[in-house]
Amino acid sequence: MERRELITLLGGVAAWPIIAHAQQGERVRRIGVLMGSVETDPEEQSWVGEFVQQLQKLNWTDGKNVRIDYRWAGGDASRAASYAAELVALTPDAILGQGATTLKALLQQTRSVPIVFVRVSDPIGGGFVENLARPGGNVTGFTQFEYPIAGKWLETLKQIAPRVTRVATIVGPENPLNFGYMQQIEAAAPLYGVQLIKIAASDVAEIERGISIFARESNGGLIILPSPTALILRAQIASLAAQYQLPAIYPFRPSVMAGGLLSYGIDLSYQFRQAAFYIDRILRGEKPGGLSVQQPTKFQLVINLKTAKALGLTIPQSLLATADEVIE
Repeated sequence: MERRELITLLGGVAAWPIIAHAQQGERVRRIGVLMGSVETDPEEQSWVGEFVQQLQKLNWTDGKNVRIDYRWAGGDASRAASYAAELVALTPDAILGQGATTLKALLQQTRSVPIVFVRVSDPIGGGFVENLARPGGNVTGFTQFEYPIAGKWLETLKQIAPRVTRVATIVGPENPLNFGYMQQIEAAAPLYGVQLIKIAASDVAEIERGISIFARESNGGLIILPSPTALILRAQIASLAAQYQLPAIYPFRPSVMAGGLLSYGIDLSYQFRQAAFYIDRILRGEKPGGLSVQQPTKFQLVINLKTAKALGLTIPQSLLATADEVIE
């Protein structure tokens, strides 16, 4: 299915009634979806579309034997809290939550409704689960990164831009787990001879102000840490990096598609498809506390050669050879 069709499909999905398409005597199940990002983002819509399509393959069809209610927090923690309360009040059979902020908001509302999360960095450190193998409680899901990957981000940035001696990290303050990434980068910085600066920003104005001040000195580079803000504002961040001639590494592919230099991270569409399998198992009677939290086993390296050329960078053959995708 084309992305354009997916967006059309999902656009009116929240308004569909619980239809009498369900077979006689079959109970229509209800699934809540709380996204941390904005509804108008085509990438986010495509990931939700992957989730819906996988549910259909598992014989759960929205408007037939299941109803799906969507809420979009738009990177706003207070909105996430409000929408979490709305979804729990609907008494769903299960909820899909995207990101640590939305998961925290959901758990403040319920300790009984089953929740499957995607894109959460440290569910144990965040206090969301007891352990990964048997999370216990009403939560399970799919982590996005272990903290040591942050050292890999710095290493890869130095590979592609050896001249970088100053690195600014763009930190979304709404993400409570970014401290783990910062610790790893701080530990690795002396090994690569770089000075670190943290830019905590929650909107375009704060990001632009922080980057413009940082760029007053030469040999700078950026590491964008995972957060709803960074993903929502990916095009603006990529544009600022280009404007100030700053090599930058991102955690997710969509930032590179928006003009960023390179990314190293997980395939988000895969996580949403896998979440559908867990929701299916819960709807069929399994408890989330008995479903192990899954960690990613594969990461994607995506490089934008056009952006590299504009920055005057030559990509090492070692990086090109290992890249999963190269954008010409």
